[in-house]
Amino acid sequence: MIRQLSVFVENKPGSLMDVTSRLTEAHVNIRAVATFDTPEFGILRLVVDKPDEAKNYLTERGFVVRIHEVMGVELEDRKGNLNQMLAILADGKINVNYIYSFVIREEKAPVMVFCTDDYEKAATILSDAGVKIVEEKDL
Repeated sequence: MIRQLSVFVENKPGSLMDVTSRLTEAHVNIRAVATFDTPEFGILRLVVDKPDEAKNYLTERGFVVRIHEVMGVELEDRKGNLNQMLAILADGKINVNYIYSFVIREEKAPVMVFCTDDYEKAATILSDAGVKIVEEKDL
């Protein structure tokens, strides 16, 4: 599994930069980022190199931060590959709550990060189908 930070931020100019500035101060490297918003607030989801340190640093500065487990899978940059992975999950009756990717991995294949209600079943189904599961240490 991969640990992801979820940071609640106001939906206003500079709020995302406030989080990234604090992480820069803490010498935390952001590996992937995605935002999900409503009119009043947003959820900034981040995969970082030091999730526990990042959570503590941000919490001490007044941010509301949660650490959640997400799944990462390595997908070659090939047409239809994402669709194939999603079909495997759908056939296995696995719901995907949200999904995002990151590609900066020094010559390695991109990683799709997703949240589901049943990681164990998803990992088994994907592994059996030959999809490479990415662990936090592999990032």
